[in-house]
Amino acid sequence: HFTPQAHWINDPNGLVYLDEEYPLFYQYHPHSDLWGPMHWGHAVSRDLIRWEELPIALYPDELGSIFSGSAVIDRKNTAGFGASAMVAIFTHFNSGLQQQSLAFSTDRGRTWTKYSGNPVIPCPEGVRDFRDPKVFWYERAGATGHWVMLLAVGQCIWIYTSPDLKTW
Repeated sequence: HFTPQAHWINDPNGLVYLDEEYPLFYQYHPHSDLWGPMHWGHAVSRDLIRWEELPIALYPDELGSIFSGSAVIDRKNTAGFGASAMVAIFTHFNSGLQQQSLAFSTDRGRTWTKYSGNPVIPCPEGVRDFRDPKVFWYERAGATGHWVMLLAVGQCIWIYTSPDLKTW
C-alpha cells in the first residue's frame, strides 16, 4: 500500500502503465492532515510494491481544486498533445461547481500542462454532483475508436464520448 510521507490523502486516481512503471495519482492536501484544497499527489512503482513519492502533479488554479478523475495514455495522439501523452481527466471544484478538465504530460507524468480550453465539460445548469470521470478508449473491429467517459451525476452515471478527449 502507498502512503505519502506526510499529510492528508484520499481517492487514488489515474492508475495507468507506461514505460515500465505504474504512475499513481491521489487526492492530496499537502499542507494539513485534514481535508482541504485538493491537489493530485503522485507516486510511481515498477512492481506495485515499492513506491517512490514524486512532486505534486496537479495544483488548484482559478477553476478550483483538483478532485478525482482518471488518466489515460493517448497512444493514437487523438488530442494532439504528443505521441503517447499521459492525459489526466479530472473534476475541477469551485464553490460547489463541478466541471471536467484536462491536463497532459509528455514526460511520464513528471511535469503537467493544463489544457487551455478547460473546462472540457462544464456543469449543466441545475446539476449539483457532476464528478469523478472514468475514461477509456473503446474500439471494435472494423470501426473507428473513440474515448468513453463515465461520469457520476447525482445518483446516476452519464456516458459521454469523444474523438479527441477535448470535445465531448
